[in-house]
Amino acid sequence: MKEINVRTNSRTEMIDITSLVQAAVEERKVKSGICVIFTPHTTAAVTINENADPDVPIDIISALERAFPQTANYRHAEGNSPAHAKSSLVGASELVLIEDGRIVLGVWQSIFFCEFDGPRSRKIFLSIISGD
Repeated sequence: MKEINVRTNSRTEMIDITSLVQAAVEERKVKSGICVIFTPHTTAAVTINENADPDVPIDIISALERAFPQTANYRHAEGNSPAHAKSSLVGASELVLIEDGRIVLGVWQSIFFCEFDGPRSRKIFLSIISGD
């Protein structure tokens, strides 16, 4: 298993980690297989979406903010209930295929780490499984 550490800079942001995942696959020299990307945090997530237009991650964050506003009638005393809800909706993991030593993504796709309660130091775990 490979651990990636990420430092986030704001309360809510999406960070493209595609190159970090690809570098880990290359380091393991896996030609064909799968890569599990997992974050062990209850106020963060991992997703795959478009990164060709920088407005897409901004729009995703904006939509999540409207769905889970910071000021609502939440009961959780820490004040980060919207972050927990966003994390549950987006999810803690993704699975990507590996073929010819490269992660398989669509032409516009990237892998994002999603911060919903930052800034913080976060961990991402990769499990790279060879199918060779």
